[in-house]
Amino acid sequence: MTRVADQADPRIREICAAGGQVAAIPVGSIEQHGPHLPVSTDTDIVTEVTRRLCDAGGYLMMPAVQYGVSYEHAPLFQASVSGQTLLRVLYDLAESLSRNGVETVFVVNGHHGNQRALSRLERKVRTGLGGDLQIFVLPYWRFIEERFDHAGPVETSLMLAISGNVDMSRAVRGLDADSLSRSELRRVSRLAAKSFPAATGNGVWGDPTGATAEHGRALLEQAVANLHRECQSRIA
Repeated sequence: MTRVADQADPRIREICAAGGQVAAIPVGSIEQHGPHLPVSTDTDIVTEVTRRLCDAGGYLMMPAVQYGVSYEHAPLFQASVSGQTLLRVLYDLAESLSRNGVETVFVVNGHHGNQRALSRLERKVRTGLGGDLQIFVLPYWRFIEERFDHAGPVETSLMLAISGNVDMSRAVRGLDADSLSRSELRRVSRLAAKSFPAATGNGVWGDPTGATAEHGRALLEQAVANLHRECQSRIA
């Protein structure tokens, strides 16, 4: 793994000039994650997942895009960019990497609210760059074999595994999605896409109180292993 931000210009140009280079860009968000997790949670997790992915694949690791589309969390704290802005930033980065000789880019998404904008990125790059660059958007949570949450047991366990900035004494139970029928879950999910606090009450989806670092480490290993297999299949 080569962390691009740590390289001097001659070295990174030499690496790119060798050909066949693959880069990965983690994309997160800054938004509320209940009273026990930092607002950087999505960015922290996706950065660690991407770092491990780059270690496994020998990819170039780009600095994280820390801001995402999180307006649905207002009036709880969020610092957002529009979907159009996020799409433009990632397109411009892809174009720059292509000009530097990178052949494949994996955009590893860490926030569900980004996905609508990022779903248009692959087509936009193919159209704009004329096939000179392969780009793939991969939401990391789809590579975890458990129902995902927001500041619930999965995200909290992941953060306990990678960060000292978790206050479990403040962890509280949020929306219990397991108790909802399919129709109720669809209704609440639609509401959450517009107003997460209205859907959950306290900004938490799930019950984080039983989260553990051990579980988080297992989830990280699973996510990275599944992501690595997917990435290798895309560039084979």
